[in-house]
Amino acid sequence: MAAGRVEKVVTRFPPEPNGYLHIGHAKSICLNFGLAREFGGECNLRFDDTNPAKEEQEYIEAIKQDVQWLGFQWAGEVRYASSYFDQFYQWAIHLIEQGKAYVCDLTAEQASEYRGWATKPGKESPFRNRSVAENLALFEKMKQGEFDDGFCVLRAKIDMASPNMNLRDPILYRIRKQSHHQTGDKWCIYPSYDFAHGQGDAIEGVTHSICTLEFQDHRPLYEWFIENLPVPSTPRQYEFGRLNINYTVTSKRNLKQLVDDQIVAGWDDPRMPTISGMRRRGVTAAALRSFCDGLAVAKTDGVVDIAQLEFEIRKDLNENATRAMCVLNPLKVSITNAPDAVEWLDVANHPQQESMGQRSVPFTKEIFIDVADFTEDTSLSRKKFKRLVMGDYVRLRGAYVIKADDVVKNDQGEVIEVIASLVEDTVGKNPPPEIKPRGVIHWVSATQGKQVELRMYDRLFKAQAPGKATGNYLDDVNPDSLKIITAIAEPATVDCEPETAYQFEREGYFVSDRYDHSANAPVFNLTISLKETLDK
Repeated sequence: MAAGRVEKVVTRFPPEPNGYLHIGHAKSICLNFGLAREFGGECNLRFDDTNPAKEEQEYIEAIKQDVQWLGFQWAGEVRYASSYFDQFYQWAIHLIEQGKAYVCDLTAEQASEYRGWATKPGKESPFRNRSVAENLALFEKMKQGEFDDGFCVLRAKIDMASPNMNLRDPILYRIRKQSHHQTGDKWCIYPSYDFAHGQGDAIEGVTHSICTLEFQDHRPLYEWFIENLPVPSTPRQYEFGRLNINYTVTSKRNLKQLVDDQIVAGWDDPRMPTISGMRRRGVTAAALRSFCDGLAVAKTDGVVDIAQLEFEIRKDLNENATRAMCVLNPLKVSITNAPDAVEWLDVANHPQQESMGQRSVPFTKEIFIDVADFTEDTSLSRKKFKRLVMGDYVRLRGAYVIKADDVVKNDQGEVIEVIASLVEDTVGKNPPPEIKPRGVIHWVSATQGKQVELRMYDRLFKAQAPGKATGNYLDDVNPDSLKIITAIAEPATVDCEPETAYQFEREGYFVSDRYDHSANAPVFNLTISLKETLDK
C-alpha cells in the first residue's frame, strides 16, 4: 500500500466444502480476516467447490457458522468458485485457441508414467500436438457429456521437462458426471483446484492470496495462468507454515475416518480439533483468536505444543466463567444443628469480578461434599490435608464453618455419611479465635441440588505424534477420552442457556452442551481442568 502497488488490501478465505473446519483453518481465518481488518481492507469468503463428489451443503453451512462464531464477517455475499464456471470454461477455450491447452486421452496410469519423477523429466503425451480445431471439438464433446468419466482430460501445455512437477502439463478439466450442490446438472466437466484458484482470486480483485506452505510449489503455475489469461486483475500468492499441534491430527481424511468409523460422535464431537468441536467443548472464540494471534506466521512448518492453546483457554475462562459448585463424587453430610427450613445464601459469581453479581445458593440440613474431601485420618497435617477431618473444622464455600462429629458406615466399613455440626454466625464471618478451619471445600444441597450429566472429555490421542510409532494414528486413540458421570450441581446452573460456561469450583471448567442441554436434562461438557496435570 505504501508503494502504491495496491489501493486496498483484499484477502480471501477459500475453504473446500468437503469437511468441517479445524484448528489449522482457524489460523488461516484469523490471518486473512485479521490482515484485512488491520489495513482497512476486506476479506472474501469463497468456497472452492470444484469437486462435487466430496462436497456437501452441510459443510458449507458449518463453515459459515464457524467463521462468524470466531468473530469475523466476510465482505459482501458468500462467493463460490462454481459461480465462475462459465468464465473458467471461456478461459479454457482461450488457452486452447492460443495453442496452450489440449485434450489428452491418456489413462490415469499412463499419465502418471508420462509425468516422470522429480529427478527424471516427463515425456510428452501423444495427444499433445492435436490441432486447435480438434481440441475445441473434443472439449465441446466433453462438455456435452459424450465421453465417460475419466475417458479424457483437458491439460495445459507447459513443459514436461520442468523440474517443478506442477508445470508438467497440469490438468485443467476432468469429466465428472455428478450433480453439483450449487449448479445442479448444468456441468459434467469440472475445473481443477489449481485452475480455479488463481482465476477466482483475479475475478474478485484479491491482492494477497495467502495459503499454506504446501502450495509454494504451485505458485509458478498460479502465475502462469495469470500471465496467459485475460484476467481482470493480478493477485499474488503468499505462503505461510500450516498449524500443527501435538496430540492432534488435522488431516481432513483422518478426521473423516474418525467420524465414518464412529470413533467420535460426529464432526462436532468435543474431542475433535474442528472449530465446531472445540466450540461445543466450551473453548471460547476469544481464546481461539488469542491463540492464533500469538502464533508465528513463518515460512516453515512446525509443531505447536497444545499447552499453548490450553493456556489461552484457561486464561479466558478464568476471567469470564461464572463460578458454581458441583459435586462429582457425593458424600452425604447431615448437619445436626442446621435449621429445617432452606436458607438461601448470597454467593459471588466471580471472586474478582464484582460486575458479574451474585447468586442465591440453598443451604439445607443435608448437603453433599466430595468423597475426597473427608478423611477419618486425624494424623494428617493441616498443610497436607486442607479439607474435612474427623473432629476438625472446615469452611463450606460461601456458607458456614462445620465440624465433623461422627460417621455412618456400611457393612463393608465404608463411610456413607458424615454427621456434622455448624458453627453459628460464620457465614461471611470468621469463627471464634479458637476455631481454625483447615480450608474451604465446595458443597451442594442434598435436597435442592440437581442431578446433571457430566461428559468428562480428555485428549483423543495418547501420543504426542499420533501414529508416529506404529504408522497408524488410530493405534494411539485414547480409549478413555470420554467418561460420562452423574453429579449434583447447584439448582440455578441447570436453568442456563446452552453454551454457558462455568467454573465448577475445584473441579474444572464446564459448558452446557450446545445441543443436548436442557433444564429437565442438564448436560455439561468438561472443557478443561483447572490446572495442567503432571502427566500431560
